[in-house]
Amino acid sequence: MNEINIKYYKSKYGELIIATYENKLCMLDWRYRKMRTTIDSRITKALDSVFVEKDNDLIEKTIIQLNEYFNLERKEFNIPLLFAGSPFQEEVWKKLLKVPYGQTSTYLQLSKAIKNEKAIRAVASANGANAISIIVPCHRIISTNGDLRGYAGGLSVKKKLLDLENNLFTM
Repeated sequence: MNEINIKYYKSKYGELIIATYENKLCMLDWRYRKMRTTIDSRITKALDSVFVEKDNDLIEKTIIQLNEYFNLERKEFNIPLLFAGSPFQEEVWKKLLKVPYGQTSTYLQLSKAIKNEKAIRAVASANGANAISIIVPCHRIISTNGDLRGYAGGLSVKKKLLDLENNLFTM
């Protein structure tokens, strides 16, 4: 059976699981999120693999870049990504990568970006199913009226990440 290497990483924002497969990041997700079992099952099934707690260079590189992000020293990541989802989910996640650091977008704007304005609920669902948190910035998506909506790490973490990116003292 193929292996997905995982490592648990405690950040000042909460505990994350970092997972790599064939030298690509396939998961950077909140350890204690709702949908943990669903996300894990989707990834292991898509990659026909099992999780094995084992460190590697890409996991360490991810941790270094996360620490730089949390310390206001990094705005963009250069980690190879591997999406494990439906074609629709992957399309949404790729659009999320285009939401700039320090800015927000809405579920409606995301729906329009994939040229399917009526798919707003499906877009919100795909956003919630994102397993590569922070790097694929689902935290930057808010409701049309400006409210913060669900986030795998919790709404308080979503607010903290948005505040971090909007810090007036950044680079």
